[in-house]
Amino acid sequence: MSWFTKALSSTIGRKLLVAITGLFLCSFLVVHLIGNLQLFSNDEGVAFNAYTYFMTHNPLIRAMEIILLIGFVLHIYEAWTLSRRNQSARSVKYAVNKLEENSAWSSRNMGLLGTVIFIFLLVHLYNFYFKLKFGELGLDAAGNKNLYAITIEAFSHWWYVALYVISMIALALHLIHGFQSAFQTLGLNHKKYTPAIKAFGYFFSIVVCAGFAAMPLYFFFLY
Repeated sequence: MSWFTKALSSTIGRKLLVAITGLFLCSFLVVHLIGNLQLFSNDEGVAFNAYTYFMTHNPLIRAMEIILLIGFVLHIYEAWTLSRRNQSARSVKYAVNKLEENSAWSSRNMGLLGTVIFIFLLVHLYNFYFKLKFGELGLDAAGNKNLYAITIEAFSHWWYVALYVISMIALALHLIHGFQSAFQTLGLNHKKYTPAIKAFGYFFSIVVCAGFAAMPLYFFFLY
């Protein structure tokens, strides 16, 4: 086993991979949110379907899909491995150590939050990505596949809206802890800058997740 493999398989190495992939996935969330805001265009989905066509036919974006998939897999696997190691390390629990007084609920339940997000991701990919890739979709006024119609149909079901909103709450809690933790893992931890990083993490997590959650709520209650 090379020194590089040993470094990556160590606890510190795995934490670095989780931090780097996590911040990379944050950038994906921003791009995805901006694109999905086209749903609110008052044009029967033409702008949203055009955005979808661009994302599925641009060679650079297609290449980034592979990098994104690798990022997701690495982040999930390394986070799961760290969680297992932490559980093993805490096989002996001390009554005097009151975890609820020493850490936030989200930091103690990152595994649970990650599981909720993962389940949502599978449902989300099936409802949209796989139907777009392999399903028979009609065309909109501009001649693009009408993913907008599929989206509106999905957002008409209360259970999917509930799953979507609950998952966005889980994602927000996951990001609030993970954002600051990632910078700390990368060594960017300073009494002068850490409060600003923490505040931005809260702002980023709430704004991005609220933006995603607003979409199913809008189409279910107001459309």
